[in-house]
Amino acid sequence: MNEPLFSPKNRWFTVSVAAVVAIAVAAAAIGFVWLPRAHARAAVASLWDSICSAAGAPAPYRSPGLPEEKAVFPTTVIVASEFTGPIDNVAVGRGATLALQCSMCHGARGTATVGTNTPHLAGQPPSSTYKQLVDFKSGHRPSAIMQPLATNLSDQDMRDLAAFYSQQVRESLTGHAGIKVDVPRIASNGSPMRNVGACATCHSPGVARAATPILDGLPQAYLVDQLKAFKSGRRANDINQQMRNAAHGLTDAEIDVLAKYYASR
Repeated sequence: MNEPLFSPKNRWFTVSVAAVVAIAVAAAAIGFVWLPRAHARAAVASLWDSICSAAGAPAPYRSPGLPEEKAVFPTTVIVASEFTGPIDNVAVGRGATLALQCSMCHGARGTATVGTNTPHLAGQPPSSTYKQLVDFKSGHRPSAIMQPLATNLSDQDMRDLAAFYSQQVRESLTGHAGIKVDVPRIASNGSPMRNVGACATCHSPGVARAATPILDGLPQAYLVDQLKAFKSGRRANDINQQMRNAAHGLTDAEIDVLAKYYASR
C-alpha cells in the first residue's frame, strides 16, 4: 500500500526531513559557534556571543591593553565644539606655564622641530587637544611618553593647555618649503566603494569638527604611524571607530600619499 508523499508514515519522507534537519543543525553549529570561536582575535565569552558575532550583531569594542572597566569603550570623552568653554587670557596664561614642560618635544609655541616626528599642537582646535590629553591620561590612547606626563594633569590643566595651543600660530617649517603636492583623490573624494570617506570632510581647517585635529603640516612619519595604528587597531580612541573604519580600507601606498600631502601643507 502506497503512503502519501508528505506523511510521517512514508519512510522516504521521514528520512529526508531528518537528513535536512541534521545538516541544518550541523551547519548552524559550524557557522555560528565553531567558526567565530576559531577565528576570533580574542576568546569569545559565551555561546550567545559566538552566535551574535556570526550573525553580524555589533559587540562592544574591547581593547586587551585596557583594564576591564576601561575596555568597554575606546574613549571616555565625547566633546562638542564649545566643550572647552570660552578661551580667555587667564586660561591661555595658565596653559603657557604648563606648556613649558611640553616644549622639548612640541616646541615653545606648539610647533615641533623638523625631524622630531612629533605632532604640532599650534592652532589645533582646543577640543581636539583636550580629548587626546584625557585619552592619554585614562590609557585609552597608550603612549610610553605621554601617559606619564598626562597622569598628573587636572581637568582644568588640560583645558588650559588646549586653550593655549589653540591660540598659537604654526610656524612655517623649512623642511617643507617648496614642496608642491597635488591633492590626492582619496583626500578630496574618498573611495565610496571601499567605504572610505574623504579626509577633507572632517580634517579641513574650515570644517572645525569637534575633537578633530587639523592635519595640515603634521610630520609625514607621524601621520604614517597614526594611520597604520588605526588600520591595525593599535590605536583605538576614535569615537564610533570612524578612523579605524576609514584606515582599514587604505593601502600602504595611499597612506604614504596622504601623509606626504598633509605634511606638505
